[in-house]
Amino acid sequence: MLQSTDVAKKLRPSPAVRFRLLRAALYWVGFAPAVWVFYLGFTNQLGANPVRTLEQELGIWTLRFLIATLMVTPLRDLTGISLLRYRRTLGLLTFYYALLHFTTYMLIDYRLDLQAIAADIVKRPYITFGMLAFAILVPLAVTSNDRMVRRLGSAWTKLHRWVYLAAAAAAAHYLLVVKSWPMEPLVYFAIVAVLLAYRLGKHLRRRRRRRPAVA
Repeated sequence: MLQSTDVAKKLRPSPAVRFRLLRAALYWVGFAPAVWVFYLGFTNQLGANPVRTLEQELGIWTLRFLIATLMVTPLRDLTGISLLRYRRTLGLLTFYYALLHFTTYMLIDYRLDLQAIAADIVKRPYITFGMLAFAILVPLAVTSNDRMVRRLGSAWTKLHRWVYLAAAAAAAHYLLVVKSWPMEPLVYFAIVAVLLAYRLGKHLRRRRRRRPAVA
């Protein structure tokens, strides 16, 4: 019995191996919606306006993963469930979907017509907000590795706080792109607003605790 128990312990993967396996599984699951929507596109199953549908689906999943990334800290604070080890994976999935969304817009929708794209950014607020969100996500993704964390030090934390502005811009982008304002974009906008309010309240409470008491 003792020998079989020892063998089972030896066969059990280490915490580091389990983490890598779970992270890989999260990537596989995370990319599944993109694979599915591109499959629907290649098989002409995205409706009358397939390019617009493709853009919207990729954009919605970008916002979903961005919200999931922002929810990691409140989830730990309020429930004790810590998914901090997977926050980087969620953040990178956010960027990858944003990149697919951006690439679809640039290459498939506008065929790299830079003049028309520039005019879109200036004239259409939802494009402006979308480009702002993507521009913020790029440096966050580039600096998401351990090497950049060590190299930037405390500046890394300050830089990655910009994710909240990216979330606000992304939510505004989704809200404005749908002119009739159905329920779904309003729900996402409200979730982002609550997460931003939570982060602001936490920051203000932390500053209040650090403030020296007046004698």
